Amino acid sequence: MVRSMYSGVAGMKANQNRMDVIGNNIANSNTYGFKSGRATFRDVYYQQFRGASAGTQTRGGINPSSIGYGAQLSSIDLMMDSSSMTSTGFALDCAITGEGFFQVMDPDGNIYYTKAGMLDINPATGALVDSNGNFVLGTSATDGKLDSSQPGQNKIIIEVDSVQASVASVSQEIGGRTITIKSTEQTKDANISFTFSEGTDMPDGQKVQIIRDSTSSLYNVKLNANETFSGMDELTQLINQAITEHDGKKHPGGNFEFSIDPNPFETLGPLTGSELVKTPTVDYEGGGLGPFTDPTGATQPGSWPPGFSATDVGLRFSGAGAVNMEVQHVPANPTATPPQEEGFKVIITTAGDATATPPIPAGTYEGFISKKRSDASQSGGTVLLKNTAPGADPNDTITISYPTTKGIAEYNDDGTFNKLVDALDNGAITNISTATPNLPTKKCGWGKSTLTLTGGTEFHTQDVSNLTGISIGADGVISGTSDAGLQVLGRIDLATFANAKGLEQCGNSYFAETANSGDVKLAIAGENGTGAIKNSALEMSNVDLAQEFADMIVTQRGFQASSRMITVSDTMLEELTNLKR
Repeated sequence: MVRSMYSGVAGMKANQNRMDVIGNNIANSNTYGFKSGRATFRDVYYQQFRGASAGTQTRGGINPSSIGYGAQLSSIDLMMDSSSMTSTGFALDCAITGEGFFQVMDPDGNIYYTKAGMLDINPATGALVDSNGNFVLGTSATDGKLDSSQPGQNKIIIEVDSVQASVASVSQEIGGRTITIKSTEQTKDANISFTFSEGTDMPDGQKVQIIRDSTSSLYNVKLNANETFSGMDELTQLINQAITEHDGKKHPGGNFEFSIDPNPFETLGPLTGSELVKTPTVDYEGGGLGPFTDPTGATQPGSWPPGFSATDVGLRFSGAGAVNMEVQHVPANPTATPPQEEGFKVIITTAGDATATPPIPAGTYEGFISKKRSDASQSGGTVLLKNTAPGADPNDTITISYPTTKGIAEYNDDGTFNKLVDALDNGAITNISTATPNLPTKKCGWGKSTLTLTGGTEFHTQDVSNLTGISIGADGVISGTSDAGLQVLGRIDLATFANAKGLEQCGNSYFAETANSGDVKLAIAGENGTGAIKNSALEMSNVDLAQEFADMIVTQRGFQASSRMITVSDTMLEELTNLKR
C-alpha cells in the first residue's frame, strides 16, 4: 500500500512536469521562432520479490517478479521542425527557409543561436542588433565590399560610405555644337547657372561683363559685340576674371572651364562677341557648300564653286537634307532638235527654305551657261535655275552669277583636283559637291540658353540615418541606399549543428551550444544545407495547438488517476487501522 501511494505521487509529479511543458508550449504558440518541447516518461525502479529460474526436465522455468515504484520524467525533447512564415512588411525582419540559426552575442561575449529574426540597426553605433539589443553576427563590409567571402562570426557594424567630393558640370548642345562648363572646385556652391548675351553698349576694351543679383546663383555673361576673341583660352580666362571682379573674390567653385565641340575658333578663326552668342539661323554668311571631296578622296576647302556667289533672291538652304551642286560640261550637238550648243549645265538640289523671302521650295534646280557667250565676253553673267522636280511650279527659280567659265573647278584626267583652269580645255566636268552645308559658318548660338551646373558636392561622412531602401538578400547580404548610392553593408551568416535537438533553451528564444549538440558550423545562407533568408518575414512558433490540447487532456487524466491511487491507498490504510476496533 505504501508503494502504491508513492507510485501515485511519482505519477502525479511526472504528469505535472508534462503539463508544465504543455503549458509552456501553449503560452508560446505566438512566439516567433519558438520551438515546442515534448515530455517523455520512464519507470523508476523495481523491488524484486522473486528471481527468474530456468526450466528443467521435470519443471518449467520461473519468471522474475518485481513491483515498480511509479514513473518519472525521462526527457524534454526539442521539436526543431520548421514552421510557417508570416509577412511583416519590415525590411529588417528575417526568417530562415530551412536549416540554420541566426547568431547573436550578448554584452558579456556569450554567443546564442535563434530562429527569431527581429533585427534592427543601432543608430548610435551602426551595429546590427536583435530585439533584445544583442549583436547579430556575420561578416561586415568595408567601403561597400564584404571583408571576406567566407562565413564569419563577428559583429555586423553598418558603415555608410562617405560622399566623395565632385565637381559641378553641364553639357548642352546648342546650334550644332556641344558646350561644356565645369567647376574646378568640388563644392555645392558651384551648382550655378550661366546665360550668355550680346553686349552692344559695352565700352571698347571691355570684352566680358558679369551681371548678377547678389542673392541669385544666375550669372549673365555679356560678351562685347564689337570685340574679337582669339580662342577658347582667352574666352575662358576673361569670363573667370570678370566673375572674380564682380564678386570681389574668386568664386567658391574655382575657375570655370569652358569648352565647345567642335571648337568654332579652329574652323572659323577669331569670333566677335556677337558671333558667339547670337542664336543660329539658316543664313549663309560668306557662303559655303563645302568642304568638297574630290575623286581621290581628298577634301578641298569649303566654299562656293570658284567664281559663283549668291545673288538676286539669294541662295538660302534649310539644314534638313543634303545640298548638292553639280557643274557638268555639255558638248555641242548640232543634230539635236533644237541644236545643242556647247556649255555648262548647273544643277542645285536643295531641301528648300521656307524662311527665305520669297520662300524657296525643295527641288532640283537646273540652268545652262553658254560657252560661246561666256567666251565672247570673257566676263561673268547670270544664269536662271528652274525647279525641274515633277509637278514643280515653273516660277520656282534661283538666280546665280558667275564671273567667267575659266573660274569653274574641274578635275584632271587622272582624277586630281586642277584648281582654277579653263573648263573647256579638258571637257569633263564632274560632281564637285555632295556635302551638306555648314550652317551657319559664323554663329555659335549661346544666346537664349541657360546652362545650369549641377552635381557639385563636398566630401562629407554619413551615418545610418542616411540609409534608405535597406534590404536583405537570400544570401544574407545587407544593402542600402544613401547619398553615396547603393552599397553593400554586411552579410548575416548562419550557424548549423549536427544535432540541433541537443541545443539548450536559454529563454528569449535563444539556444546555446551543448556537449551533445556538436560544434557549431558556419555557413552563408543558402549554402552547405542551410536555408535561404527571406526578409520582411518571421518564422512562427511550431506549436501544434490541437496536439497540445489532446496531450493536455491525456496528461490531466493521468494526473487524476495518480491522485486516485493515493486516495485508494489511503482508504486501504484506513481499513487496516480499523482492524484494531
